Amino acid sequence: MTDETMDERQRERALATYDVIGGPPRRELEALVDLAAQVAGVPFAAINLFSSELQHQVATVGFEGQESAERDSMCRLVVESGHSIMLEDAAQDERFADNPWTTGEVGQIRYYGSHPLRTPSDVVIGTLCVFDNEAHRVTQQSARGLAQIADRVVDVLELELTSRRLSEANARLSTANERLEHFAGQVSHDLKNPLTSVSLSLESLELDVTDPDQLDTLARARRGVDRMDGMISDLLTFASQGAPPGDDLVDLGAQLVLALDDLAGRVAPGSVTAGVLPVVRGDSAQLRSVLMNLVDNAVKFTDDGEAPEVEVDSRVLDGRHRVEVRDRGRGIPADRSERVFAPLARLDKSVEGVGIGLATCRRIVEAHGGTMGVVQRDGGGSVFWFDLPFADA
Repeated sequence: MTDETMDERQRERALATYDVIGGPPRRELEALVDLAAQVAGVPFAAINLFSSELQHQVATVGFEGQESAERDSMCRLVVESGHSIMLEDAAQDERFADNPWTTGEVGQIRYYGSHPLRTPSDVVIGTLCVFDNEAHRVTQQSARGLAQIADRVVDVLELELTSRRLSEANARLSTANERLEHFAGQVSHDLKNPLTSVSLSLESLELDVTDPDQLDTLARARRGVDRMDGMISDLLTFASQGAPPGDDLVDLGAQLVLALDDLAGRVAPGSVTAGVLPVVRGDSAQLRSVLMNLVDNAVKFTDDGEAPEVEVDSRVLDGRHRVEVRDRGRGIPADRSERVFAPLARLDKSVEGVGIGLATCRRIVEAHGGTMGVVQRDGGGSVFWFDLPFADA
């Protein structure tokens, strides 16, 4: 494949992407071509785009634009060379002396200025051209102005392309949101059905059990089912609709107690020590799920044979509450500290899970006006942290 053929194919792809040929003149392009004529002090100007065999005049001033054969175009030389041409009298230039645009066959161009239209990917797709039927002097001011306006022409094409892609992305996102909402509703139904069965079973057991210890166990199980039911509803609403969190006062210390109660079968008593946690504003179920997820992960990623050592504490940092969940587990390399928050990311596949927990946790924290991250802990392990505004902020 020759360089010329490659250039033509790149130009064809760029023009197809911009989708500017064949439609009605763009108002923004017409304004720029009019400005180019004024800057050059000439009556005629055009934006010429080149396909494989044709020159397309997509915006003009002073005459009616039309398609013409590429071989007859004066601007073809600008496209091929990638450099501008500025002439006081094109008829006196040997390159254009026999061109139909100077001989009178098509036009009688004398003054001629043309600057390449170069895309951000360095493909010359056409020219911004100014001309007159009378010869006159070429000035540095007009040459510089033509170059600057040519750059703005490409900016307009890029802006329109970005806007069109954004509209297409928004349409796809709207469709995806509709599907996600339907999916969330189905998941909610599928998850709550087993919970309902568990709840009914617990009610039946409560009618038959009289031992105080067993009744206490059943009551704790019932509380866990109720909290899980509310959490599923809240989290699926948040995931599918991006619902903003509430504005209630939330005692994170109390929510940690509830989270540990729900984790009683997975987290051994005494393996988690807690300091004083702050009161913040937000959604209690969502923030409880963050604490539950972080504590559960800290326990899960403890090395085999080792007893979990998890600390949950808080401090004030840079005018915000910072809550930290510290462990002595396997740790996370610094170069992977962001990857763990990606949806479906699993750095350690030996541990049970689907990898969606931390991504959801970060999203919840950010919806509460906070940030979330992880650092390596001195002496081994990890520190997962999240910052939240003061309750009165």
